[in-house]
Amino acid sequence: MTARTSSESARVIPEATVARLPVYLRALTALAEGGIRTCSSEDLASAAGVNSAKLRKDLSYLGSYGTRGVGYDVDYLRYQIAREIGVTQDWPVVIVGIGNLGHALANYSGFRSRGFRVVALLDADPERHEELVAGVQVRPFDDLEAIASEHAVAIGVIATPAAAAQDVADRMVAAGVTSILNFAPAVISVPDGVDVRKVDLSIELQILAYHEQRKAHEHARDDLPDMPAAVGGDQ
Repeated sequence: MTARTSSESARVIPEATVARLPVYLRALTALAEGGIRTCSSEDLASAAGVNSAKLRKDLSYLGSYGTRGVGYDVDYLRYQIAREIGVTQDWPVVIVGIGNLGHALANYSGFRSRGFRVVALLDADPERHEELVAGVQVRPFDDLEAIASEHAVAIGVIATPAAAAQDVADRMVAAGVTSILNFAPAVISVPDGVDVRKVDLSIELQILAYHEQRKAHEHARDDLPDMPAAVGGDQ
């Protein structure tokens, strides 16, 4: 196995590949937890739900980490991908909006196990203040700036109703947050240099509903009796 050259390190990784790297990391983690030390590109691709050619292309942006005839060292590749996407360090995260969704996010163990530490839960509702969620006290939204400064928060999560999302995003940006994960059912505007990832569960469900409807129509067509061919006509 070889380390990346400086030119490889400087190469820009396509967004589609970046989106798949966490999937590869999750698959490698599962393999490692299963006691598997080496794997082929076919095995890793199968575990990640992609084809092996796409996986090899994606990993080529990171460097040459495989050994011909042996495959990938699971722990080593796992570390290299984790380093590439920045989860070998501890990222402080603040969640704004502690309703049902905010509670679920605060209790999500995947944050802690994947390099993210929830340093604050914020809500504008005074009745929620001092409530403990996953061991973290809910604080007033107006504490955002002080918390962002104290913990050097770069990543914020919005779990508020749609009407409040833009104001929350504006306050996050003003406080120095440069990456936002938006669960609110609203489109937010941010200045250049701020990255936003939107998660809209209702849209995902609607996409699934479309596919279910399409499959139902296909089944209905399949159930129709075959029509006899036309016979006769003008001679």
